[in-house]
Order: sequence, then structure tokens, then C-alpha cells
Amino acid sequence: MAFTLEMARGALEKLNAVIEEKKDYLTDLDSAIGDADHGINMNRGMKRVMEKIRDKEYSDFGGLFRDVAMTIMSAVGGSAGPLYGTFFMKMGQKLAGKREVAEDEFADAMQEGLSGIMALGKSQLGDKTMVDALQPAIDALREPAPDASAAWAAALKAAEKGMEDTIPMLSKRGRSSYLGERSIGHQDPGATSVAYLIASLREAALEG
Repeated sequence: MAFTLEMARGALEKLNAVIEEKKDYLTDLDSAIGDADHGINMNRGMKRVMEKIRDKEYSDFGGLFRDVAMTIMSAVGGSAGPLYGTFFMKMGQKLAGKREVAEDEFADAMQEGLSGIMALGKSQLGDKTMVDALQPAIDALREPAPDASAAWAAALKAAEKGMEDTIPMLSKRGRSSYLGERSIGHQDPGATSVAYLIASLREAALEG
């Protein structure tokens, strides 16, 4: 089982498409507990990412994810820009010089990215953030699996459960934390976009 540089490019194309499709839904989620701009911001950011990388050749994950990170940081407003940008930057640093890695090595790089998110956002599991979808997905991807299909299916299932588990949580970070008890009962938009990211990675891995 291996995850390749071309799969990563494919996943970014898929994420761009799903964010375009779901931008209004993400913004609706964010309107309940945030600034009502997560879908708009992510859609703009992913469009810029695709403009940056579409016709450019890369020799390794490091170069690709560095461009993704820098573009997201400059194009995505709110907290999502720095957080997603940090995620991809840390992944790129971990995978520098490589064009193909095993699923567990890719999961290790995602963990590096998540550690960057947690340090920047001062967030942890249970705070009602993107961490609640991303950590379970990484943990599932690291588990032994008979093939890539099973590994990524487990990761997506874990991400979606983590996303849904944010609904009854009290928000402890970001704009939504100002709402206190009123944040309960709403799905976190950041965790939702993470689930779309994992779904995009899974699709690209299986098609590749």
C-alpha cells in the first residue's frame, strides 16, 4: 500500500470540487457558531491552490504541500487559513524528498500537521474543532489493514464520526467559544471540512 505524489494532487482537485459543491453548507454551519465565512473562505483558497499547482511540476510532496500551504495562508481568511496552512506546511516538511510513501508514513505526516494545528490553535480533542475529526482519522489510518481501501475507509468513517461528535460539544476554542452553551447542538464547520479532506484523500488513493 502506497500513497503517491500524483494521488496527493488528485486529492487536492477533489477537495476543490467538494468545497465548491458544499461551500454554502459550510457557511451555513459557520453562521450558527462562527463568522459565517468558512465555506466562502475555503472555496476561495482551494481555487487559488488549483491555480497555483495545476500546471506546475513537483519532484516531491514537500514542494507540493509547501505551495498549498503558502497559498492557503494568503488566500483563506479567518482561522482556517493559518490552521490549514500550518497543516500542509508541516506535512510537506515531514515528506520532503519523497514521491511515494506507505499509508502509515502518510499518517505520520498528517500527525505532524495536526500537531502544528494544535499548537497554533491551542486546541485538543473535545474542544469542538477540526482536531475532533482529524485525530480519529489519523489514528484509524495507522491501524493495520488488509489493503489501502480498508485503511482509507476506516479513516473516513472515523473522520465522519468525529465530525458528528462535535454536535453535542461545548465549544472551547475560536469564535464559537464566545457563545458558551449556545454552541451546543451545532456541527463544527472545521471538522466538516476535514471530513471532506479525508474523503478526497480516500477517493484519490483508491483511483490511483
